[in-house]
Amino acid sequence: MKNAHAQIIREYGPFPEAAQVHGLTFDGRYVWFASGDRLNAFDPETNAIAHSIAVPAHAGTAFDGAHLFQIAENRIQKIDPKTGRVVATIPAPGNGGDSGLAWAEGMLWVGEYRARKIHQVDPETGAIVRSIESRRFVTGVTWVDGTLWHGSWEYDESALSRIDPETGEVLETIEMPAGSGVSGLESDGGDRFFCGGGSTGKLRVVRRPR
Repeated sequence: MKNAHAQIIREYGPFPEAAQVHGLTFDGRYVWFASGDRLNAFDPETNAIAHSIAVPAHAGTAFDGAHLFQIAENRIQKIDPKTGRVVATIPAPGNGGDSGLAWAEGMLWVGEYRARKIHQVDPETGAIVRSIESRRFVTGVTWVDGTLWHGSWEYDESALSRIDPETGEVLETIEMPAGSGVSGLESDGGDRFFCGGGSTGKLRVVRRPR
């Protein structure tokens, strides 16, 4: 297993409009992040929140290319980003213990924090297709270049881990500095991980190792 220390290359926030940064996702231009009572579209080029959607947003966030998906308590909402309307809702697999959320291969991937699991979920029905065990508490979840990563946050220790999607074996770990907890995780598809900072209200950018 490879181990490394995180290289934080950028830090945003805290934001006056949003006290917390939970789940987040990237649509190619905006980093959308959940802040409790709304979803915020943050532009990393201008350092500004471009607009917000008033919707319960308590944990993970994902984008399938057309719609946003947002965990709110024990459910996952499917949201039209143009209108802000919730167009569908499915049950969340952890029944309120859910954390990260990602879209890949036509499926939702949902972290369950204390259960140390990542569930592959049918986006139409909410049915669990399969579950992956993790060694650490699971916060954010993301896929990049066919690899599965998740954030973890336990006491003052936080990390990004690349795991085998078949076995859950940890293949690579990036340890975050003390005090830099990871509440949400998203890749930009390249060299950047966007990491939510929870109640610190910060959004950090970590370089992805090659």
